This record gives sequence, C-alpha cells and structure tokens, in this order.
Amino acid sequence: MDVVGGIVQVLASFCGTLGFGFLFNIRGKKLLFAALGGMLAWMIFLVLGVVIEGEVLRYFIVSVVISVYAEVLARLLKTPATTFCIVSLVPLIPGSGLYYSMAYGLSGDFVSFAAKAIYTLELAAALSLGIVLVTAFTKQLPGARRK
Repeated sequence: MDVVGGIVQVLASFCGTLGFGFLFNIRGKKLLFAALGGMLAWMIFLVLGVVIEGEVLRYFIVSVVISVYAEVLARLLKTPATTFCIVSLVPLIPGSGLYYSMAYGLSGDFVSFAAKAIYTLELAAALSLGIVLVTAFTKQLPGARRK
C-alpha cells in the first residue's frame, strides 16, 4: 500500500468514527477524542500490517491499545470508557466478513461460508478479548476502584 492510500484510509476512519460518534450521541471534545481514537485504531492496524502478517493478532493488539486509550480518557474526562472504546473500534468491525459469509451461504457455497464465518468470528473474538483483558486489568488497579 502506498503512503497516500494510507493517509486517505486514516482520514476516512476519522470521518467514519465521527459519524458513529454522532449516532451514539457523543458531544463536544468527547466526540473529537472518540474520532481520534478511531483514526488511531486504523493507523495502528495499518502500521502493524508492515510487521505482523496475521490480521487476528493485529486486531487483538489494536483492541488492547484502544481499550487502554479509552480507559485513560474515561479517567481524564470523567466519562464511561465504553463511550470511547466502542466508537473508536468501529473501523475494525469485520463487516465485510459478515457480508461475504452471508453471500456464500445464500449462494449455496457452504465451504466458503464456513471458512469466512469462522474467520470473522476469530476477528470479533480478538476485538472482544482485548477489551475484556484491559477492562479486567484496570478494575484490579488500586486507584481504579472506589472504596
């Protein structure tokens, strides 16, 4: 991929995340930080693509980084971490995998359907696992819990 294509993708991820932020009724600087999180998520995903070939591992790493980003912003802006985490990970939602899984299933190509569906589930599981690990870890930090 060329540099210009990468820049266009990163800017598109910012705009797309901004749109989802509006849908989730996020306002003000929180919306900006959520959109920046989406841009950061896609930028990290692209950069990791140079070093790591497997998408599932890249999804997991980006999920962990963005979850940490969301937890830090949650503390700074006194907002639930899910406000930033879910919206910032929107660029990584495996929508094409869902689409092609259904297309293969409807056309009767059940071997391709199963392969694509399993791969899509792997990507979704990597995203979920990253979020769960960071959330569980931050709940165990001494300053994170109120007594």
